[in-house]
Amino acid sequence: MSISVFLLWLVSVPLLVQGNAIIRSVAGRHAQPKPQVKDYFVNCGSNEDVDSWELKYLADDAFISPQGTKTATINQTDVLPILSTLRYIPDKTTKKKCYKFQALKGGKYLVKSIFYYGNFDGGTNPPVFDLIIEGTKWSTVNTTQDYLNGLASFYEIIVMARDEKLSVCLAWNDHTVSSPFISALQVHSLNDLMYDGTNFDKYALMTVARHSFAAHGETIGFPDDKFGRYWYPFIDNNPVVSSHSNVTPSVFFNNPPAKIFQTAITTDRGKSLQVMWPPYSVPASRYYIALYLQDSRAPSPYSWGVFDIQINGETFYRQLNVTTSGAMVFSTFWPLNGTTTITLTPRSDIPVGPLINAAEAFQLLALEEKTAARDVIVMDDIARSIQHLPLDWEGDPCVPRGNAWTGVTCRHRLTTHIVSLNLTGLGVLTGTLPKSLSNLSALHHLWLGGNSLTGSIPDLSPLMALETLHLENNQFEGPIPESLGHLPKLREVFLQNNKFTGDIPASLKNRRDILLNLENLWTMNETIHKDQKMEMMGAYDEEDARRIYKECWILQICRIIGQHGDLILPAGKRILLFHSVSAYATFPELLYGCLRL
Repeated sequence: MSISVFLLWLVSVPLLVQGNAIIRSVAGRHAQPKPQVKDYFVNCGSNEDVDSWELKYLADDAFISPQGTKTATINQTDVLPILSTLRYIPDKTTKKKCYKFQALKGGKYLVKSIFYYGNFDGGTNPPVFDLIIEGTKWSTVNTTQDYLNGLASFYEIIVMARDEKLSVCLAWNDHTVSSPFISALQVHSLNDLMYDGTNFDKYALMTVARHSFAAHGETIGFPDDKFGRYWYPFIDNNPVVSSHSNVTPSVFFNNPPAKIFQTAITTDRGKSLQVMWPPYSVPASRYYIALYLQDSRAPSPYSWGVFDIQINGETFYRQLNVTTSGAMVFSTFWPLNGTTTITLTPRSDIPVGPLINAAEAFQLLALEEKTAARDVIVMDDIARSIQHLPLDWEGDPCVPRGNAWTGVTCRHRLTTHIVSLNLTGLGVLTGTLPKSLSNLSALHHLWLGGNSLTGSIPDLSPLMALETLHLENNQFEGPIPESLGHLPKLREVFLQNNKFTGDIPASLKNRRDILLNLENLWTMNETIHKDQKMEMMGAYDEEDARRIYKECWILQICRIIGQHGDLILPAGKRILLFHSVSAYATFPELLYGCLRL
């Protein structure tokens, strides 16, 4: 859900925020000390730092790889400084770009992404695109209505860092017709106990609503809320009361700002208080809800009340004792759908009416299973070893589904693994293959042909699932690994047009179930006699070799045009291709061969 804020000349407060989570006030329980972590405030698309809302926003080039992106300046004088620049992805071939922040693994973070279109691309409507957090689609960003109303848009979420980098990505989707963009980012580190009770291994919390009741137009934010949350005023037809006592925010798990307890909405003694909140309809889902309450009277032995709380007629909490010290109640998995009514009913002997000071609501977002850590390490090694990779090789390699890296295919089961890497034909890749490539234990297909890769083929013996290996038309050197012939599922090896040295490993020579292409395999000073070639093919003479080659060629073409899945080999023949044994197939022969399969 987006949240909007007026431009600088319309309001005197920063940005709207939404909230999530619920918890009771607790004394005596404290967050454990943890290593010092940073908060980040990023001015996207800017090459200089700016001060805004008593915070310093940093230029974004330290948090994103600029390749595949551009920056723009909004030519308006009436916008906040952080809304005056943006970064965007101009080309759909760069499917995804990510900001990365140093994080504490297992730490909780409140992330706010801020968007102001400002007609930067000269179009008539802002783009619609996806926002991704830690490998999970967070939301579809659509700022159209906000922009027409002269507003910026904001999205906020609470998430746990699953490793030492926290990623926030922009991505094209099927409805994106112009460039995804972003104006600013905030990343706030939260205390361990904040929004406790949520299973952050499985869920993130998307802010839906955060309000301070009866606040009379004042938005409470930084520095009153040191975590950058904004509490927006909520007014209805219920009576308003001011507090006559102070609270200590640190006794609450969520560390709310003290200001939210200064006012409350209430009703008469003996009556139930009904509040329509959140003040808008919400989609059917599970929500994390927190309610904040305080007895508004001056502290005394009699300054307390006991209330039952219901949400949409269902008991939320029974016999809540609210004192001048304040209380917070929460549910981590509460169902909501449409409009919501909160009802507070006092116990019959309580001399004051019930009251409520503030509330937060968050929608639970189920997190996708990230790619197996071992696979991610390998892909990071590949990204360091090979140059000129696709520009969308950022964030998680496999998730969200539909946003895998270019050339990467994944299997999504209990653990997400990479099963195919196909960068054949890019023509621009340089560098070498890392030794860790053998750790992609679920890899079935490795296709890197038609590039300028060098070095030797690393030991691939652990890749027991590997079926096809295409490294043709590169500049690989050294011997062909003996281990290739011992891979039980390997059925296709293309190594032609490289600079290998040495003999074909016996393990490959003896495999009659593998389709090999070894044309121009060796360096110029090494040759293989025609008789040796025919012997390796299992041919009786040159005519038999031509026939075998023709069958292999037909099979290859049929495979390419997708007429069959599994290659059927001539019985008892070795499939070893050399163009020096020339053979050609006519179109009818090719068609007949494909249909025959």
